[in-house]
Amino acid sequence: MVGREGGRRLIMAADAAALAAGLRVGMTAAKTQALVSNLLIEDLRPDEDRRELDRLALWFLGNYAPIVAVDPPDGIVIETTGADHLHGNETLMLTGMINRLRAMGFAARAAIADSRGASHALARYRADPFLVISEGGTPAAVLDLPIAALRLEAGLVASLRTLGFERIRELEATPRAPLALRFGPEIGRRLDQILCRAVEPIDPIRPSEVIEVRRAFAEPISAAETIARYVGKLVKAICGLLEERGLGVRRLDLLCHRVDSGVQVVRAGTAKPVRDVQRLTRLLCDRIDTIDPGFGIEILVLSASRAEPLDAVQSVSSLIEESVADVSGLVDVIANRGHRIYRIAAVESDVPERSFMLVPPLAEDDEVGWPMHWPRPSRLFLQPEPIQCIAPLPDHPPVRFTWRGIRHVVKRADGPERVFGEWWKRDKELVAVRDYFSVENAAGERFWIYRQGDGEHADSGSGSWFIQGMFG
Repeated sequence: MVGREGGRRLIMAADAAALAAGLRVGMTAAKTQALVSNLLIEDLRPDEDRRELDRLALWFLGNYAPIVAVDPPDGIVIETTGADHLHGNETLMLTGMINRLRAMGFAARAAIADSRGASHALARYRADPFLVISEGGTPAAVLDLPIAALRLEAGLVASLRTLGFERIRELEATPRAPLALRFGPEIGRRLDQILCRAVEPIDPIRPSEVIEVRRAFAEPISAAETIARYVGKLVKAICGLLEERGLGVRRLDLLCHRVDSGVQVVRAGTAKPVRDVQRLTRLLCDRIDTIDPGFGIEILVLSASRAEPLDAVQSVSSLIEESVADVSGLVDVIANRGHRIYRIAAVESDVPERSFMLVPPLAEDDEVGWPMHWPRPSRLFLQPEPIQCIAPLPDHPPVRFTWRGIRHVVKRADGPERVFGEWWKRDKELVAVRDYFSVENAAGERFWIYRQGDGEHADSGSGSWFIQGMFG
């Protein structure tokens, strides 16, 4: 990607193939074309890139956290405090982000640290592809990073390198006064930000159509009971706005703006659209203990970051129609306490580990159903485990097998059930087969085991045996 800097056309971005060919950002376009033949060059369009970055930030706002800002030209800043519990934990949240971005065609790296400056630096200089720094460990994690990680101007970085500075540790060990006298206050400010000594506020992006209400206080509030009381009032107000538009909330964000410019966040999610005041108030108030009011909260903002249509439903007399228990409230309470809730749905596949998928707990019932022509174990292992088996080939069940160091003598067996590979997924499965047996040992325990291959042709499988589940 080529852009202009003054009167010169320079390389502003390059893909992996161009970098491997010896090109680098900052080279002139004429030089790169002389070094590499058939080089594909496109003009950089920063305005379009910024619009797409804004769109991506709004996607993160709706799916991950209530405070999201763009970090041009290629970054996004996310305040995950108060929202990571909805995704399991910080590691699961980061891996989910990276995998979903990869599915969209983006290569991404991500880091979580105690400050915005540290997260920015670690994502670009240490994450591979993600990194989570435990609370309090940020200063030690960033000291050995290059000084370019401080977000200083390129000319200032070049001047510091001329003086022999290469790492943040070296700058941190240098007295501030001489640096400030020669280069100004920027170096000290960036050091304080990356080492968590100074607060760096985030200016979040907000969609124009977002539904939100706010309450400003003449005197800052800090008591949990006071916060809960005003949360209830804000929930009632936002539910009124949602009702006017025929919407129900799926994700609700409470932003607490402190007097020291810090922001504390609580995010609550629901399994289906809701605008019940008591239910939403309870979900938010259950997490008030995670809010650190500091010297006081001066503004409360309640935002429906994700809303969906919700039609009014007329209740039916129990004498006419049998009522169905609504467990969505229980699901919401458990999920907002950090637990991952899901149910298992059938997938059209004969390969056992591909025959199911995890779906949201209140997802619509599918029409696939489970195959009933052959019995399936009640406990299916996440991954098949290898076993040592003695069995007559090719179609007889095993006589005995050893699993996890324990020998089992087979008293009864049923099978084989042959499962063919799914050739449309991988070429290797074109001739691959598995022969499954249900076996029972002398103690009455029943196992589901299989042999890779048909026992006659080497290309159909290795002939190794595995256990994949247990009955009862």
